[in-house]
Amino acid sequence: MEMLVTRVVQLGIARTRILMAMLILGAASCMGQAEASPDNQRQTAITLEEQGKNAEAEVAWRAFLASQPSNPEAYAHLGFLEARQQRYAEAIPLYRKALALNPAMPGLRLNLGLALFKAGELKQAIQIFEPLRKSEPPSSAEAQRLTTLIGLAYYGLQKYTAAVPYLKEAIASDPQNLPFRLVLAHSCLASKQFQCVLDVYHEILTLNAESAEADMLAGEALDEMNDHAGATQQFRAAAKANPNEPNVHFGLGYLLWTQGQYEEAAREFQAELANVPKHVQAMAYLADANIKMNHPDVALPLIKKAIGIDPAMEMAHLDLGILYANAGHRDDSLRELKVAAKLSPNDVNVHWRLARLYQVMGRKDEANAEFQKTRSLTKAADDSVSSKLEKARVKSKPAESAAAAADQ
Repeated sequence: MEMLVTRVVQLGIARTRILMAMLILGAASCMGQAEASPDNQRQTAITLEEQGKNAEAEVAWRAFLASQPSNPEAYAHLGFLEARQQRYAEAIPLYRKALALNPAMPGLRLNLGLALFKAGELKQAIQIFEPLRKSEPPSSAEAQRLTTLIGLAYYGLQKYTAAVPYLKEAIASDPQNLPFRLVLAHSCLASKQFQCVLDVYHEILTLNAESAEADMLAGEALDEMNDHAGATQQFRAAAKANPNEPNVHFGLGYLLWTQGQYEEAAREFQAELANVPKHVQAMAYLADANIKMNHPDVALPLIKKAIGIDPAMEMAHLDLGILYANAGHRDDSLRELKVAAKLSPNDVNVHWRLARLYQVMGRKDEANAEFQKTRSLTKAADDSVSSKLEKARVKSKPAESAAAAADQ
């Protein structure tokens, strides 16, 4: 009897083990059915991406990548999702990984180049775009797009001479595009191709006869070509076309200031300050114009305010030194003139003022040394309106509107 009980128990245990094994096998079978196949994962990721569900699509692509760790398509799509959300720095390594796994994947190099371009890695972007451009038929839309991108990249790198031929080719294929022409005009001006600026200016007029920015660029080119009357006329036209254009009143005021028309120049500097209250260049030149018109009480607070905004403003320190000297405050004048000399060591006017001050103070050796410097130096400051505007210009990135054409 005891043996029979033992046998029954053993049989029960065996059956239990069989049942448990069957249950485990059944569960494993169910799990296998619940797990999506790689093809299903891929299709789910693509669908979510097409629906604009970026976060869900990323999760899906990473799940797919877990089962296919060397799949270049997954890395490419993850890069695309990052770029779509303007996270270009994050997109770049994903595109590079995809490229390393499959260098022949269509469109991948272009997407990498665009991510580099938009991340500000312009030199690397050019290295991607140039071979792609050469591989396309010259008259194709893709070649024209790459030409534009290369031109804008060189412009962004401040390699203006290199940018000009690409930008010229870009506008030839897109004759109605005003932003490209403005970028080209800026590039021609910066590379001292002044006739090019004027040629582009006349083309711009056919698209927008009231372009203040174009008028200013033409004015800068004419000033560089020593046509100061023509430059002044262009800046007057710019101010009329758009009185709120950044730097238009400052540029006109500066041209009038160089011609000794201080009263009208002062009005233009005041107009610039009405538009941009902290325009330090306009403030300093307004103060200087008032000094020249013998209004020291008007000039002094303007100079001090300008120095408060920009302590490195050499002209303001020079003028403050002049005001102090005229008021008999020699030590204060000497301090300000020394600051001006340190900021602009090659400015003849600063050393001449220092020499005169030392002479009045009876410090003959120092006066002689400063007079000697005035004889051996030429004024370093470039008196062109372009050089002044370059220092004062609001950094508006004129390539931005044109760069929109590069959107992925």
